[in-house]
Amino acid sequence: MSYPNEVTITEVCPRDGFQSLPDSIPTDEKIEIVNKLIDCNYKQIEITSFVHPKAIPQLKDATEVVQGIKRNNSVKLRALIPNLRGLDRAIVAGVDKVKLMLSASDSHSLNNANSKTFDAMKGFESLVKRASESTVIVSGSISVAFGCPYEGEVPIERLSAICERYIDLGILDLSLADTTGMANPFKVKQVIRVLREKYPQLKFSLHLHNTRGMAFANAVAGLEEGVTDFDSSVAGLGGCPYAPNASGNIASEDLIHGFEEMGINTGVDLDKLINIAKILEGKFPIQSDSFILKAGKCSDLHIAPKEQKKLG
Repeated sequence: MSYPNEVTITEVCPRDGFQSLPDSIPTDEKIEIVNKLIDCNYKQIEITSFVHPKAIPQLKDATEVVQGIKRNNSVKLRALIPNLRGLDRAIVAGVDKVKLMLSASDSHSLNNANSKTFDAMKGFESLVKRASESTVIVSGSISVAFGCPYEGEVPIERLSAICERYIDLGILDLSLADTTGMANPFKVKQVIRVLREKYPQLKFSLHLHNTRGMAFANAVAGLEEGVTDFDSSVAGLGGCPYAPNASGNIASEDLIHGFEEMGINTGVDLDKLINIAKILEGKFPIQSDSFILKAGKCSDLHIAPKEQKKLG
């Protein structure tokens, strides 16, 4: 199997990770964490979501965070938006890119956005038009793409219909999200293979949650089908507030370490990232979930014992 020489990792902890926490983090602490993440050489960071404060109180300071960090031209700032109001706020705040919220199933969409899937997509037309009047790039997403906690299997025909609607809107950058960790490598390969063959003009990325311990295997499966863009969250923080039993994203340090061990360059400074993960683990020990924080890197060798002490 031939793997690419490099991949792109988008850090989503400032949005997906922070929104899942039971208590809000002070704005200045968020800004400090984002600045540290920027220093890790990420190419893209999903910095926040411009949702109504009542919907996700943890992200009520979205504008203050975006405008308070030390901007770096080498990293793109992405934000999740639910509607036209959110887009306007994102434009004013100064993000580079926005990602549209969309669920593959009607059940999850009603719970997450109070609208059925294709009804929600009707509202995207005004968003795309508004964004075209600015410098902001629009990308799309499909949550619960590999399984819905309410409806189960998501038919590939439904995913295809959503992709076609995105193409009609001129949106060619799509994130496939395993929102509740229901994917497996076979399903990931099957879905991506079908969609890439049908829609070669689309660029797919993977947003993986580690709910059932399958995220890295699913990332490799996606890699084998040509995906080179992945989302992850430092310390494994994250989880959809509108999905039952949704645990965190795959930990960035786990994903990056795994790829680097495979000889695939991520461009991210892993040691700096691990230090950030340790800080977050100390603050949120219940929410964090990271193998690297438990076991360390493969290169972290130990002093060999001189001899084995026999017992008995």
